[in-house]
Amino acid sequence: MRLNIAHWFDAASGSFSYLVDDGQGNCAAIDSVLGYDLISGRTDTNCLNPIADAVRTRGGRLQWLLETHVHADHLSAAQVMKGTFGGQVAAGSGVREVHAHFARIFDWQDVEATAFDRLFADGETFAIGALQARVLHVPGHTPADVAYLIDDPQGGPPALFVGDTLFAPDLGTARCDFPGGNADTLYKSVRRLLALPADTRMYLCHDYPPRTRAPLHQSTVAEQRAHNVHMHEGVAPAQFRARRSQRDAELSLPRLMVPAVQFNLMAGRAPHTSSEGVPYLRVPLDSF
Repeated sequence: MRLNIAHWFDAASGSFSYLVDDGQGNCAAIDSVLGYDLISGRTDTNCLNPIADAVRTRGGRLQWLLETHVHADHLSAAQVMKGTFGGQVAAGSGVREVHAHFARIFDWQDVEATAFDRLFADGETFAIGALQARVLHVPGHTPADVAYLIDDPQGGPPALFVGDTLFAPDLGTARCDFPGGNADTLYKSVRRLLALPADTRMYLCHDYPPRTRAPLHQSTVAEQRAHNVHMHEGVAPAQFRARRSQRDAELSLPRLMVPAVQFNLMAGRAPHTSSEGVPYLRVPLDSF
C-alpha cells in the first residue's frame, strides 16, 4: 500500500482537484469541478473526465468525495462522480452555519441542511482503504473550511489538503470577507497548520499565478513559514488583520458565487426542480 496523489487544474476557476488512492484501488476525490456556463446555465464534465478515467484506471472503488468548504467560484462535481462510482460526499460540519445564512437569502424554507452524506467534526478520522486521514477544522475564510491530513503508510511526509486556507506563498491566504469569515479566526487556523511538521506536503485548492510562473499545486509547511506573504513567521495577528482587510477591500465578488453557493450547499446538486423535472437555481436581486 502507498499514498498516491494526482492533480488537475481548472484554469477557468483557478481550482485544483485531487485524486488520492492507496495503491490497492481505493480512492478519494477532493474538490472536483463541474463545468458551468453562466450565460446558458449549461454544465459540462470537461474538467471531470480525466479524474473519472483515473478512478477507473486505479480500480474504480471511489469511497469518498471530499469538499474542503462550500466553494464560491466553481460548482462541485461530487454528485456526478457519485452517480458513476458511488462513494460518500463529505465536508465539515460548519456547512450547517453557512447553510443557515444563505437559506435566508435564497428563501430556502423547504430545503434541508443535510444534503451531505457525512459532515465531519474537528479531529474526526476516516479511512481511504489502507490510508488514515484526519479532519482539521480551519475556519476564517468561511465557518465550514476544513483541511484533510492523510498519513503516508510508507513513512514519508503526510499530505495536507488545505482548501482555501492557504495559497501559494507569493499569494498569501484566503479572503475573510465572506459571511462568517474573520481574519483573527483565519490567523489561528493558519497557525495551527503551520505548527505541523516542516516537511508536511500542502496541496492547494487554488492558484492565480502571475505570468512569471506556472500554477503551483503544492508547497510545504517550511516554505509557507518562511515565505508566505501574509503569514510567514513573525507576523502578528494585528499585522495579518490589517493586510487581509486591505486586500479584501480590493476584491470583487466571485463570478460564479450566486450559482456556486446554492449548488455546493446541496453537495453538488440544484436545490430546486420544476414540475417538469428541470433543476434550477435562484438569483436574488440586490442581495450581494
